[in-house]
Order: sequence, then C-alpha cells, then structure tokens
Amino acid sequence: MIHWVVLAQNLNSKISQHVAFYVHVPFCQARCAYCDFSTYAGLERLIPAYVAALCREIEHAGQQWGHLAVPTIYFGGGTPSLLPSELLSILFDTLRFTFHVSDDAEITLEANPGTVTTEWLYRLRTLGLNRLSLGVQSAHDDELHLLGRIHSWAQAVETVAAARAAGFDNLNLDFIYGLPGHTLARWQETLERTLALGPEHLSLYCLGVEQGTPLEKRIAAGELPPPDEDLAAEMYTWAEERLAEAGYFHYEISNWARADLEGGCWWWPRYATSATSEAVSPFVCRHNLTYWRNEPWLGLGAGAHSWLSGRRWANARHPQDYVAALEQGHTPVAESEPIGHRLEMGETMMLGLRLAEGVDSDRFHTRFGLALETAFGEELAQLRDLGLLNWNGHVARLTARGRLLGNQVFMRFV
Repeated sequence: MIHWVVLAQNLNSKISQHVAFYVHVPFCQARCAYCDFSTYAGLERLIPAYVAALCREIEHAGQQWGHLAVPTIYFGGGTPSLLPSELLSILFDTLRFTFHVSDDAEITLEANPGTVTTEWLYRLRTLGLNRLSLGVQSAHDDELHLLGRIHSWAQAVETVAAARAAGFDNLNLDFIYGLPGHTLARWQETLERTLALGPEHLSLYCLGVEQGTPLEKRIAAGELPPPDEDLAAEMYTWAEERLAEAGYFHYEISNWARADLEGGCWWWPRYATSATSEAVSPFVCRHNLTYWRNEPWLGLGAGAHSWLSGRRWANARHPQDYVAALEQGHTPVAESEPIGHRLEMGETMMLGLRLAEGVDSDRFHTRFGLALETAFGEELAQLRDLGLLNWNGHVARLTARGRLLGNQVFMRFV
C-alpha cells in the first residue's frame, strides 16, 4: 500500500479546477455471462462498510486537491441500484460537503430493470440525480437469459414507466447486439420496441466475448456459435440509419442522443465545423464526453480508475481489499503511472475520434501547443487516403467505414 501523502507528492502541482467523478459500485445480485468488469455477486453484506470507505476516500481526495468543481457524477457498476437510498444520501452529503458540485451538474446512476421501485427512484430525484441509465440489453427474454440477465423485457418496460413517474426526463437505455445466433430481424425488433419507449439516449454495444467469462467458455465448448462479425456490422449500419430517421444524433461510435432532427448523420452540416456535441443535443452524456475528450476524472471505489494531472491510477479491485485499506488509513491505489506529453496527445486523438465532433485542430493546439497536422500529419494523411478519416485541415472525423474499422484508426496514435 502507498500512503496518501506519498501519492500526493507524486502528482503534478498543476491541478485542474474541475474534475468529473466516477463512483464504482461493484455489487451484483448475479454476474452476467459476458461480464469481465470489477463486479462481485453475493457480497451485499459489505455495502454499509463499502459506502463508509467511499466517504473516507472522498474526504481524503478533498484534502489532497481542494474544493474542486464537479460538473458530472456517474454511479456505475456493478449494480448501483442495490444501494439503499439512505446510503446514497450519505454519499451525496459527503460529496457536496467536500467538493463543489455544480448547480447544473449531470448526475447519472446505472440501474438494472427489476431492481428498483417508483418510490426509490423518486427518492433519487429528491437527492439530485437527474439521469438514469438502464441496462436493458435486449427486448427478447431468451436473449436476456443467454446473457445471464435477471430481468425480463416486461420488467424493463415497467422500470421505464416507473422512472418517468418519478420525474426522470433524461433516460439512457443500454443494448447489446451481435449475440451468438442473433438475427438482423430480432435486432430490428429490439430497436423498434425501444424507440416506442422514447428514451433520450441509447448506448448500443457490440458483444465482446471476453476470456474466462461463462459465455466464452460455452462458445469454446461448442455449445453456442461464435458471434458473426459481418452480421454485427450489418446490425450496426442498420441501427445508424434507423436512429437517424428517428431523430437521434449519433455523437459517439456506440452512443446516440435524441436531437429532434430528421435525416441526421454523423455530423450535421448545419452546425459549425468546430461545434461541440452539446450544441446538437442536450441529451449527450456530459460525463462520458469527459472520457472521450481525455479530460480529468477522479474514480472512487474498488477497481475505479482515475486520470488527473499527468498521472493515471487504479484502485484495488476487490471491495474487501478496498475497504481494508481505507479503514487502516491507507490509499486504496494499487497501480499508478505517469502519462507523458506524447502519450497524452495520442490518447486524446484515439478517444476524440470516437466522437462525431472529432478532434479540432485549434483546441488541440490550445491544449498541447502544437497544431494537429504538426503532431500527426502523416497519420492523418494516410488514414484519409484509406477512406477511414475525413480531414479538412481543421477537424478530423471518422468516416462511415472508419467507424466500422475504428481499431485500425486508433492504433495509429498510441
């Protein structure tokens, strides 16, 4: 373990005046078949001690970095909706006492359908949470069973209704496509059912078969067919077209926000070349934009990662180790590394190109003291010649082909 003061001495003295907060809640009722995140089932008894440890980490962070402004807070997991509202209230009080949570802060909580009630959601609204992200994943119960989800589509619909009744008017729904045995018709049906619910935001992720997960083991044993990559690309392309028709702004490779515009595309010509995502839709996820713009964030909780002042670090993964470290007055940090100027530029490109707004040369120059073409002129030219990138000398953006082959683009910069 590293003592808090040692970590502080290793930090760059230039600290950002604002920082996004990510709070990790690693508890789950059951672990999904595809999940390799830092999550644990059957440890709910640790929740009170875990929240107390989170409060200690928040207080220590305040001692190290001062009363920073917090424009966004994101409770992820795991299943944050397993936390009782009383413990969430304690967390909020600690955050607001220690840091300056902006009056217009975007505060998101992930929840699983079937784990919440209207009364609990209403309590969240009174605490100040204003954005809810539901892990729905599919509109078909057999596919939910395949993924190891514990809810049904009917429960997902009921949870959306409960969220609306509680006053949530900024709702994200998560879905997964490219499942073993998936068909385009079933994916289309999932999206059509979803659009009927009128969410403000959608996150659509291609299934990744992670090593060591139950799903990977079933595929390796021949119980399930491997996902069809060509079919997954077809599903993605169809989703782009259908969601554009429905007025959703495709602002990041896997994310769409309602913009009430028809005939949308990756970047609407009516908007200035250097406009930001927020100028197109008020429903883009401001917290996740922090990651994609490679701006500072502070991760709290077991397994949480942070990026602040030229250094990246990660906390101990297991909640028992995390709690024990903080109870003993130590930092829970398990890994730490400095991020050099060149690596930061490359990662800013890799992450920023995920966005429809792309990477703007003027903003890049303001941040790094170099024009974009000076830093990466050869890479930009090669990717443009390959049809993977649009580069007009001012802004770099992925093409439609580049979005399908994003990894081939990103690897050029890191």
